[in-house]
Amino acid sequence: LSPSPWQRNMGIFHGTASLLSTIVVAYAGHMAFPLLRGAKKYLPQIRTLSFWSTVLSFLAIATGNWVYMRYQAPANGAKAWLLENTPLVHYLFMTYHEFTTLFTLPLGVACTWILWRYGDRILDKENRAILAGTSLALMAMMFFAMGGFISGLNVSRIHSL
Repeated sequence: LSPSPWQRNMGIFHGTASLLSTIVVAYAGHMAFPLLRGAKKYLPQIRTLSFWSTVLSFLAIATGNWVYMRYQAPANGAKAWLLENTPLVHYLFMTYHEFTTLFTLPLGVACTWILWRYGDRILDKENRAILAGTSLALMAMMFFAMGGFISGLNVSRIHSL
């Protein structure tokens, strides 16, 4: 959809990183439900998934910032076009997209650190509040990633970078 090969490559890198991030984060978020119930057999898998979710979220955010520079171009950027033709789309989709996707990184770092720091002890009765908080943070990360992916697709569908 982009007018130049450079812009297409930017979109390919960000789209691939975002898709992979959303898939892994969504899987980790779904695995948080059995973790919340105390299923010990999924704990090593959730630990690994939270790490890779964080890494892929970082890649999606880094490539997103690279694409965001093109979005903000004053003369012929997508933001200028959206604000001129459909400002509500910019305010609803892009503003939502800009901020919610950034929440995935600190949530992922916190969950990964907690899961690796506590290890199997996170399932102990005295750590139940930490387990619940970590599970809810993984679920929130999942919803932020899915919502950000969908809003990003909507913005790119309306006007390419």
